[in-house]
Amino acid sequence: MAVNLQNITLKMSAGYPDQLIRDGLPQVAFSGRSNVGKSSLLNTILGRKSLARVSGTPGKTVTANYYLVDRSFYLVDLPGYGFARRSDEEKQKWSDLMEAYFHENEALRLVVQLIDLKVGPTPDDDTMLQWFFDTRTPYLVAATKADKLNATELKRRHKELSEDQMIVEGIPVIAFSSLNGTGKEDVLRAVLRAVT
Repeated sequence: MAVNLQNITLKMSAGYPDQLIRDGLPQVAFSGRSNVGKSSLLNTILGRKSLARVSGTPGKTVTANYYLVDRSFYLVDLPGYGFARRSDEEKQKWSDLMEAYFHENEALRLVVQLIDLKVGPTPDDDTMLQWFFDTRTPYLVAATKADKLNATELKRRHKELSEDQMIVEGIPVIAFSSLNGTGKEDVLRAVLRAVT
């Protein structure tokens, strides 16, 4: 099935569980800590400059943003986690939204879990990876900010992340850079394979 990636609209920004879309269309979600580059990755794989809003302030995105692609599936930019300056109330709101999003979401085909290649997995990342394992949620890892490492360091960090005990053997770990496009085609191919 050919997909027109130019035909894409922001369908909904859901801040509360009752706003989440449950219309049966396939979904691919993008998950990761605040400031890991989810919006930049989305813009890069779609060949857009500013479809998903990129914020210089970590923790700014507090909604699940649904992008409808060619009227056939959603890319869902989930709010980032692990931002310490959020209030307890905001953290609870995030938790409630994520619990509702992932709970019995039969339309969810794949999660693209973003992990900063330079920083490596945080305890919050490990919590998400454990959750994917426990719930048998299909996922891949996009190792972001690959451009910030030289070739030797990139190879070493990628190998370490691929062999991380929290990542199930066989799960793709794709080095990615929104700056130079590294990994763009691999992530896009995996997304389209999941929904078509």
